[in-house]
Amino acid sequence: MQLKKMPRRKRLSAGRAPLILFLCQMISALDVPLDPKLLEDLVQPPTITQQSPKDYIIDPRENIVIQCEAKGKPPPSFSWTRNGTHFDIDKDPLVTMKPGSGTLTINIMSEGKAETYEGVYQCTARNERGAAISNNIVVRPSRSPLWTKEKLEPIILRNGQSLILPCRPPLGLPPPIIFWMDNSFQRLPQSERVSQGLNGDLYFSNVLPEDTREDYICYARFNHTQTIQQKQPISVKVISVDELNDTVAANLNDTEFYSAKSNRERPPTFLTPEGNASHKEELRGNVLSLECIAEGLPTPIIYWIKEDGTLPINRTFYRNFKKTLQIIQVSEADSGNYQCIAKNPLGAIHHTISVTVKAAPYWIMAPQNLVLSPGEDGRLTCGANGSPKPRISWLLNGVPVEIAPDDPSRKIDGDTIIFSNVQERSSAVYQCNASNEYGYLLANAFVNVLAEPPRILTSANTLYQVIADRPALLDCAFFGSPLPTIEWFKGAKGSALREDIYVLHENGTLEIPVAQKDSTGTYTCVARNKLGMAKNEVHLEIKDATRIIKQPEYAVMQRGGTVSFECKVKHDHTLIPTITWLKDNGELPNDGRFTVDKDHLVVADVRDDDGGTYTCVANTTLDNVSASAVLSVVAPTPTPAPIYDVPNPPFDLELTDQLDKSVQLSWTPGSDNNSPITKFIIEYEDAMHEAGLWHLQTEVSGMQTTAQLKLSPYVNYSFRVMAVNSLGRSLPSEASEQYLTKAAEPDTNPTAVEGLGSEPDNLVITWKPLNGFESNGPGLQYKVSWRQKDGDDEWTSVVVANVSKYIVSGTPTFVPYLIKVQALNDVGFAPEPAVVMGHSGEDLPMVAPGNVHVNVVNSTLAEVHWDPVPLKSIRGHLQGYRIYYWKAQSSSKRNRRHLEKKILTFQGSKTHGMLPGLEPFSHYTLNVRVVNGKGEGPASPDRVFNTPEGVPSAPSSLKIVNPTLDSLTLEWDPPSRPNGILTEYTLKYQPINSTHELGPLVDLKIPANKTRWTLKNLNFSTRYKFYFYAQTAAGSGSQITEEAVTAVDEAMASRQVDIATQGWFIGLMCAVALLILILLIVCFIRRNKGGKYPVKEKEDAHADPEIQPMKEDDGTFGEYRSLESDAEDHKPLKKGSRTPSDRTVKKEDSDDSLVDYGEGVNGQFNEDGSFIGQYSGKKEKEPAEGNESSEAPSPVNAMNSFV
Repeated sequence: MQLKKMPRRKRLSAGRAPLILFLCQMISALDVPLDPKLLEDLVQPPTITQQSPKDYIIDPRENIVIQCEAKGKPPPSFSWTRNGTHFDIDKDPLVTMKPGSGTLTINIMSEGKAETYEGVYQCTARNERGAAISNNIVVRPSRSPLWTKEKLEPIILRNGQSLILPCRPPLGLPPPIIFWMDNSFQRLPQSERVSQGLNGDLYFSNVLPEDTREDYICYARFNHTQTIQQKQPISVKVISVDELNDTVAANLNDTEFYSAKSNRERPPTFLTPEGNASHKEELRGNVLSLECIAEGLPTPIIYWIKEDGTLPINRTFYRNFKKTLQIIQVSEADSGNYQCIAKNPLGAIHHTISVTVKAAPYWIMAPQNLVLSPGEDGRLTCGANGSPKPRISWLLNGVPVEIAPDDPSRKIDGDTIIFSNVQERSSAVYQCNASNEYGYLLANAFVNVLAEPPRILTSANTLYQVIADRPALLDCAFFGSPLPTIEWFKGAKGSALREDIYVLHENGTLEIPVAQKDSTGTYTCVARNKLGMAKNEVHLEIKDATRIIKQPEYAVMQRGGTVSFECKVKHDHTLIPTITWLKDNGELPNDGRFTVDKDHLVVADVRDDDGGTYTCVANTTLDNVSASAVLSVVAPTPTPAPIYDVPNPPFDLELTDQLDKSVQLSWTPGSDNNSPITKFIIEYEDAMHEAGLWHLQTEVSGMQTTAQLKLSPYVNYSFRVMAVNSLGRSLPSEASEQYLTKAAEPDTNPTAVEGLGSEPDNLVITWKPLNGFESNGPGLQYKVSWRQKDGDDEWTSVVVANVSKYIVSGTPTFVPYLIKVQALNDVGFAPEPAVVMGHSGEDLPMVAPGNVHVNVVNSTLAEVHWDPVPLKSIRGHLQGYRIYYWKAQSSSKRNRRHLEKKILTFQGSKTHGMLPGLEPFSHYTLNVRVVNGKGEGPASPDRVFNTPEGVPSAPSSLKIVNPTLDSLTLEWDPPSRPNGILTEYTLKYQPINSTHELGPLVDLKIPANKTRWTLKNLNFSTRYKFYFYAQTAAGSGSQITEEAVTAVDEAMASRQVDIATQGWFIGLMCAVALLILILLIVCFIRRNKGGKYPVKEKEDAHADPEIQPMKEDDGTFGEYRSLESDAEDHKPLKKGSRTPSDRTVKKEDSDDSLVDYGEGVNGQFNEDGSFIGQYSGKKEKEPAEGNESSEAPSPVNAMNSFV
């Protein structure tokens, strides 16, 4: 039987759910998959994708932007209503609509007032399939009115009386944030005795003399406009009964007294709320805030309970020293009676607050878009709830359904619309409106009637790889209207897969519950409906499971030993496993004693803490396996020895003298283990900001057991102590008790403040935030201020949360700004921050460099000049100028050939630059661009230039062929880089005799079009050296050298006698060698006896200049060489390194310096090049032989002289 669409099966486990693309497509309603290619082709009614909030409070200083974005096919058109009537934007020059969008921009910055555009706006997006509408958007400008002028009389009251300082801020939109500060902009300290109420008033349960001050100031911060308004300062003076003298009594008419009660202790009474009971109403989802503030002496303490119930644990918070109870995410279940109780030692009082939780409408099930095929049925459900119960009304394309055209396929039943036998004309957008006295909900849901043939959305030829004996899931995501049926086939001509082996899920996925090796193959998914058919092929590969064939085994090892665990893995040959070792399910210690080989883990020098469970984990891309073994570490045979070890940790830590910024820590040292303690290290942990991290506090001498520690504000300190001796550091002690210091304003401001724009119209202000330790208190925030450096604008400020970046939008392009970032917390502000300069965002330069011209210096170098670009047109930080140049044409071949462009960048404001490495005799094109931090500006007009001819490279090759008795033929390839037009070749050659001496040099010119030349009338059996190079008009190029020998004359060779084989010649050579040996022996004997010779005399003169003074010009120097240098002089020339043809001899370096023997050198050379002269100690000048030396002659030289 064929396997077609089946009822839901529960055989797909939750672990495989992520593999499924589309779940549960219902028969009566199609889901449109969010496939971009599919959505492009389908006709679809409009859908609102973005809109402004219902209550839209705007900044009157900025342009008004009312958002309305929608999608649909075809793209929708947009219209607006204002206060229920059509809003014709074409008649208002200040109003523009964003192209392709419904978003309105009202330009009130140039002219006009924000108040003119107050009202209720609604957007409609419409196409041929229907119309979607936005919420009613109530646009109101924010307001930050000034305080009304009032004369505040000083307040004088007695010590212990209660006091309420009223704030009564002006009504703003939105309501302001209230706080009390003094003239120095420092927050007034608050406590259980003094606190600010929810209405902004400042309540004193009882006053103390330190409450006397003249600058109680209430501030109102209007966040929307970033402005702060302040009330007139209030003066309060607290006096004792003894201070009530006649002077005070005389001023009773001009002062205000609070309560005539004495300053004796009294039970609590409530300052707010009044009476014994009150009522509070709150909306579902909001924060419920209940407040009770009591007066009394001593200061009362507030407690909260809920009658007939308990306070929700995870949603209840106490604020303002428990005077305020807050419940977040309040619901109807939180309705009831709440009781606050104020107690002090003289009594208690309570107040009951009856709480009723109402609810604006909220969704139970919002209506969903409905896609049907012709003739199908469906329904839209609008499930909403609220308190009171909301009223449901329906609209069709923005018009109440009651007055919309009739549709026989539609039936309305309260909160549900039922569709039956729909047709394409039934397509429309329906709006559900759920409203009660606290608000409304509006949802758009379209009904789209489509007739579409099947489409398969899964990629073709997808490859699935599965481990054998595990489930395989093959996807076939599909779409069609009516809903297609799905069939699966295996192989090219296989039959449909049967139900008893496979499972077909409603989303088209084929499941093979237990995949085997024979499951490998190609599977075809076929989707059919009455409008057509579609199919798709996927491929399945089954892999062998990874197995551990040799598992690690339990081991017992003595301390100091070495243990090895083995783990051998077998896996599918197409998968590459990775082996990981774990200890106690964590990473191996980062210790060189642990080494991992291919199949082994080795632990050397085993310690007690090495004991535990070791696990081998083998991972592939498809599976993983593991095996474990336990290592037990035992002690070796004990040997008695004295204990020398690090100290035991200190104990009994105690905190005393606890002050705001200091505390005393004391401890008891542990055993020093036979090595005296040299010092103690004290560390602290901040449990509030960096729990678990310990930092160095201080170090003290090993003789101390107490330390006075300096503390920072708002840190929850714990301390621990470690002892140190010559063997090392002890383990840490147990942590001390925690000590929380009081909060204070920040000491420092953020560092690394920068202002750089990421876009041409913004300024990104960044800084390095304070860490929790530096915050000094709760509620860390930053006041970010900026203004244009060159303008007269006031500072604009905004207070942001504990972040590290703020983006200022709508800035001019690349304008310098002054920036400062100040830290603040709930206690107050940090010191005034430093001002830094930044710039708004850069944009690409607008102008290209002008007057670009090129000066060709030589064949490989050119100089480019240009005029600088005006600074205003750069629109950013000038990085430099960039030259693009390329070789566009070869001047020698005159054929156009484009090469890769080269780039040279010149930093800064340079207006010229050199282009090196050019190719001679070439045609180049270049242009110049200015560069800023954003990128390059436009290119200057192209400039072309030509490089002159240069000298060519060496000929590519030189070969000597066809040698004869008197001729040689040369063949060559032209230079690879002619660098111009070749004019001729030059060939030089000279013979080389048997002693490697060079003969006369012959110079020959050869036409440039030749690649072969024959030399005639040469000597037979003679070696020649050739020097060959090409020439252009610019000169001669590099040369190539080669050597060759002419052929031997056989007849003459046969008549010659090899003298080296004659007996008399051998005997003569032996006799000469013997004579030379005797001569050498005599010379060495004479020298050892200390005989005088010129070198000896010269050394004696140099060693003691006071006894034998030398004049600068009284002598000359003879040649002074070692035997090695003589030998070098008679070495044969090697190929390619012979003496040049002009017979010049390169000056050789010598280990002996003439400076060692005198400053002046007078000498001359004989014709054979030998040096004539003597050391400065001799008066007579004797002729020198060509190879004369002050040392014994070299036997090698002597032998060479006979050859």
